[in-house]
Amino acid sequence: MGQSYSAAHEAFMREALRQAQRAADEDEVPVGAVIVYENRIIARAHNQVETLHDPTAHAEMIAITQAANFLSCKWLNDCALYVTIEPCSMCAGALVLARIKRIYFGAGDPKTGACGSVLNIIQHDFLNHKIEVRKGLLGGECGHLLSQFFEQKRKSRVSEAGVAQKDLILRRPKV
Repeated sequence: MGQSYSAAHEAFMREALRQAQRAADEDEVPVGAVIVYENRIIARAHNQVETLHDPTAHAEMIAITQAANFLSCKWLNDCALYVTIEPCSMCAGALVLARIKRIYFGAGDPKTGACGSVLNIIQHDFLNHKIEVRKGLLGGECGHLLSQFFEQKRKSRVSEAGVAQKDLILRRPKV
């Protein structure tokens, strides 16, 4: 996107990428997030939607809760979120409510992104808080991890469908 980032910003996003890899290792959509306060990571999380059977268990939501608990405050106005993919509308809304100062995200999300791709909740004129956003931090690596995960999922489904088809053929009663 033409922006250059400091080594510290890249280090924080690399930790978010490590969290995303943890999600992938647990067969979760590989999204990772960290929240930074005074140049220190105070929260780190990865998607746990499947593990917890909870559609709200996105990395950002879990990280918000951790950071608020760490600071003993519901406001995260001096914090920055580093997340591997553009937050969805649920997460963007929660980030506005938490009054986080800045979001750095890696890959844009043209299907559900709510920080400028599909919607722009974080800078909506009718809301009482606007969040600064920086896009594309290690975007290629973040996007590659997501693409690789979904490619493996598709191959797995095709493979399973093929096994199921062979199973049906082998079990077909003779007429």
